Amino acid sequence: MRALVISALRAFCGTVCGAALVVCTGPAAAIARAHPPPPAEAGQEAGARPGAAGSVRALPLRPRAAAGPVTETGPFSLLGIVWPDAGQELRAEAWVRTRSAATGEWSGWHRLEGHPDHGPDHAVGHESGHESGHGAAERAAEAVRGGTAPLWTGPSDAVQVRLAAAPGLPHGLRLALVDPGEGPAPAGTAAGAPQPRGAAAPMPQITSRAGWNADESRREAEFVYTESVKTVFVHHTETGNGYDCAEAPAVVRSIYRYHTEGLGWRDIGYNFLVDKCGTLYEGRAGGVDLPVRGAHTLGFNHNSAGVAVIGTFMDQEVPPPAADAVARLAAWKLRMYGGDPAGTRERTSTGGKYPAGTVVRLHTVSGHRDGTHTDCPGDRLYAQLPAIRTAAAAIRRPAAGR
Repeated sequence: MRALVISALRAFCGTVCGAALVVCTGPAAAIARAHPPPPAEAGQEAGARPGAAGSVRALPLRPRAAAGPVTETGPFSLLGIVWPDAGQELRAEAWVRTRSAATGEWSGWHRLEGHPDHGPDHAVGHESGHESGHGAAERAAEAVRGGTAPLWTGPSDAVQVRLAAAPGLPHGLRLALVDPGEGPAPAGTAAGAPQPRGAAAPMPQITSRAGWNADESRREAEFVYTESVKTVFVHHTETGNGYDCAEAPAVVRSIYRYHTEGLGWRDIGYNFLVDKCGTLYEGRAGGVDLPVRGAHTLGFNHNSAGVAVIGTFMDQEVPPPAADAVARLAAWKLRMYGGDPAGTRERTSTGGKYPAGTVVRLHTVSGHRDGTHTDCPGDRLYAQLPAIRTAAAAIRRPAAGR
């Protein structure tokens, strides 16, 4: 999997304190694979692969009671706080503000949300006794780390963090800064296997991993498959809504690098993502038409697909194109495996909100909060799920000759 590797390069920063936390000076930690690429050449960011877009750096955080100055960081567009023990939660409010690289203006303070019920399961799910591939119990890997939900900041070059010192804070807190690199390769459409004649719902257009310029060296080489797709879990990324659709591929690249290099997951956790304009993106690798095991809904990653709407939808209305894209994807994935988008299925938990072995009846199109302890996918998106189910149930492949 992936490990924290201390870089020989020095961070582009001095000392910074939030109201109760210091970003420490000294060596920056480049978050890289357990078998890292060759050492970075002079002038390259530590942890970056020659020719690859983007980078991830981790700055040590030390809780303090007093405020301090700001950290000059170099370029980043997404951030989050990570720590070594995935079993620990950050039971304190963490706030950040960032400086725009384009204007020099500072943002307001943004809260980083914890998400302990996102990500890999503790154990392999065997509802019907079969799962293929390697590393199925992904959360058991030593390199898997705890972390907050990431925040998209847009191109930034300085940060200030505020985190009140409190009992039980995880040890080894680091601020992960993600630079997604330059724009994507020419857009491509993900190709699935030829669909059987008369397939119940059409495959929607999906931007491939090549289309959003995924660096495939950052994920595990092997894929993990389950038997079916019984449930589509709907998420929001909690990265904020301050992006435009042209930036969406960079947001996806940033989430991918945060999941793999920041949190130590085998690949991006979501099977699919959708932006506010309704563009669908291939998430976890392995085949968009196959039952790839994701890391998105603790306890129910087996025999499911996770689709995340890019943004935060507690109070923000869901753009209609995004809701429509979720419905089209759910119709295709569920009907491919004989599911009814308006129906329910019994599911067996592998642990989390429901103890391992508990049988739960869930909607085939469920919100993340239906399976775990979380407010995801946000109140506004969750309220749209009945309409999304109805829309998905109405989508069918046109009859031949029409």
